[in-house]
Amino acid sequence: MGLYRYLIKPLFFLLPPEKAHHLAMTLLDIPGMASLLRYPSTSPSSVAVAGLTFPNRLGLAAGFDKNGRHINALAALGFGFIEVGTVTPRPQPGNPQPRLFRLPKDEALINRLGFNNDGVDALIKQLQKKRPPGLLIGGNIGKNKDTPNNQATEDYLYCFDALFPYVDYFTVNVGSPNTPNLRELQDKEPLTQLLAAIQRLNAAKDKPKPVFLKIAPDLSTSQLDDIIDIALTTPLSGIIATNTTVGRQGLHTNARQLTEIGPGGLSGPPLRSQSTEIIRYLRSQLPPPFAIIGVGGVHSVETALEKLEAGADLVQLYTGFIYQGPGVVARIIRGIADFSAAFR
Repeated sequence: MGLYRYLIKPLFFLLPPEKAHHLAMTLLDIPGMASLLRYPSTSPSSVAVAGLTFPNRLGLAAGFDKNGRHINALAALGFGFIEVGTVTPRPQPGNPQPRLFRLPKDEALINRLGFNNDGVDALIKQLQKKRPPGLLIGGNIGKNKDTPNNQATEDYLYCFDALFPYVDYFTVNVGSPNTPNLRELQDKEPLTQLLAAIQRLNAAKDKPKPVFLKIAPDLSTSQLDDIIDIALTTPLSGIIATNTTVGRQGLHTNARQLTEIGPGGLSGPPLRSQSTEIIRYLRSQLPPPFAIIGVGGVHSVETALEKLEAGADLVQLYTGFIYQGPGVVARIIRGIADFSAAFR
C-alpha cells in the first residue's frame, strides 16, 4: 500500500491517464510482476451466482481491459472474474483525445472514451488463449458509434453470437453516456425488444448463458421500475448497477476545472452512494436468485461490504484500482471473506 501510494502512483500520475494505463498494463504483464504486487489474502469460499461458480465476489469492471490483452496478469492479482469490453462488432477509435481525466481531490475519473476497442474478432483471438483455471470472463457488448439505434440490435446480436463460445456471461451495455443516443436504448420499448432478441438467440444455444443488463445511475424511480419489469419479463439473470454518471454534484474539484474537462461519465467515490441506493432499491423489488452486481465507488473493504449489504451478490472495481493500487484487490477479497466467516 505504502509503495504504491508514495512512489508508484505519483510517478504514474505525472503521465496523461491513458498513457499511464497502458504503461501500467505493460509492466503488469512482466512475468511474476502481478504476483509480486499481490497483497497476501485468505482463500475465500467460492459463491454461486446466476448459475455460475465465482471464485470470490470481486471482479474487474468492463472498460479496464477492453480487448482482453491482460487477463492472466489481472487474474494473478486475485480477481474472481474479469469483464472485457465494451466490445463492438467493428473496431473503432473512440472519441478524440484527451478523453480520460483524473479528479485527484475526489479520487475520481471522468471519461468519454466512446467504446474504443479493436472489435470483436480481435477480442476473440485474446480469449482463445489459455486462461487461469476457475476465472470467469464476462463479455460486455455494445454497438458501433455509427450504427443507428434502430439497427442497434443487429450489433448486439453479432457480438453475442461471436463471443458465445468464449465468455461465461454477457453484459448488455446501454448505460454509457459516451456513445451518442445510446442511453435512449434504456427506454422501455427499445430495451424490451433488444433484450428479447438477445434472449431468443441465447435460448437457441445448447447451453444458454447468463445475461446481465448494465444500467446508468441517472435513472428516475419510474425508469428503474420499467427496468425491473423488463428484467423479470425478458427474463434476465441480473443487473449491473451502475455505469458512470453525468452528474457533477458534491465534488471537491473546482468548477473551472470541470468546465475545462467537459462532458463524460464520472466514476469513483462520488458515485458511491448513488449506485448503492439503486442497488438497495433493485434488491427490494428483485429478490434472489435474481443477481445484482454492484459497481461504483468501490475502493475499500468497507465500500465493497456496503454494496453487498445493500443487496449485491458480487462487486466490481475500476477507479478504486487506479487510486488504491493493485494491493486493494486482495485486501477487499480478504475483508469480504473475513466478514462472511464471522457470520457463519
